[in-house]
Amino acid sequence: MTTVVPYETRYTLVVEAGVDGHPDAFARDVRAGLTVSSKSLPCRYFYDRAGSRLFDEICALPEYYLPRAEREILEAHAPGLASRFGRRVTMVELGSGSAEKTRVLIDAFLARHEALRYVPVDISRTALEESAQVLLASRPALEVLAVAGDYLDGLRYLGTEGDDPKLILWLGSSIGNLERLEAAAFLRRLRGTMSPQDRLLVGIDLRKGPEVLERAYDDAQGVTARFNQNILARINRELGGHFDLDAFRHHAVYDEEIGRIEMYLVSTRTQEVRIDRLDLTVGFDAGEAIHTENSYKYSAPEIEALARGGEVRVDAQWFDSGGRFSVNLFACDRDTPAGERS
Repeated sequence: MTTVVPYETRYTLVVEAGVDGHPDAFARDVRAGLTVSSKSLPCRYFYDRAGSRLFDEICALPEYYLPRAEREILEAHAPGLASRFGRRVTMVELGSGSAEKTRVLIDAFLARHEALRYVPVDISRTALEESAQVLLASRPALEVLAVAGDYLDGLRYLGTEGDDPKLILWLGSSIGNLERLEAAAFLRRLRGTMSPQDRLLVGIDLRKGPEVLERAYDDAQGVTARFNQNILARINRELGGHFDLDAFRHHAVYDEEIGRIEMYLVSTRTQEVRIDRLDLTVGFDAGEAIHTENSYKYSAPEIEALARGGEVRVDAQWFDSGGRFSVNLFACDRDTPAGERS
């Protein structure tokens, strides 16, 4: 079921089932993930109110280089990106979160085109409402249509936007949470919503040594550990779970051959955990893990292969000064010659 909540004339919130306040999808996925031999929980459920705030803390950590590297690129190239569009655009962001780094792009496009429609899509209704309040307070030429839902909900809305060119944002290396073939398949789905005038901007983290990556996903202050454990805390809050968070330790490891960070919650003892609202008791052996996230890293040739598999072309590609991160502008008109690289 879709709920449309109009606020003032510049802000509309569309709420899809399965987000904050709609626990059915969460309950279904928890049951499915904890009743198989290789237990797992989808990483999208990290981002309730508490999880979103913990992730904001992660983004400020010295070990977690990704947001700083991406922001460096956006600050350097946002005005040039805005100049690629001859008229006002609709900016759609998948997994917008707090939209803090997106403000760099929003302000560049407002400066260039005077008005902008921004469509953030996020699983957390709270994050959408809080970010929209901040954005609209100081930007009178901005209109926000927020979609509380997952990426597939966002895809549905991409097809309903008007004739303005679209810039679709998928930042923060969120693409890394998908298996490589899944990532290419999702790009193909995005391509299906795009016209030749539209562009897709994707942040992609680059391969590097395990010493850098494992510190980034297992920081000295333990914020990432609390973020990982929050998915269990959410089960406790929303589904009547009885997880002892101290009985599950955070574990992050980089598989260099595959190019993937893997995150787990590892049971420190043999135990049984009751989840009341699911009428379910889950048994764990000592050392048994719940897989919670993958984060794939890409080389330059792997980004080219991703584009080919997604049936898009690289129109522009930028790197931070440390060569740690890339922001890639994709187009669906593959016959057009490739653009700039820096």
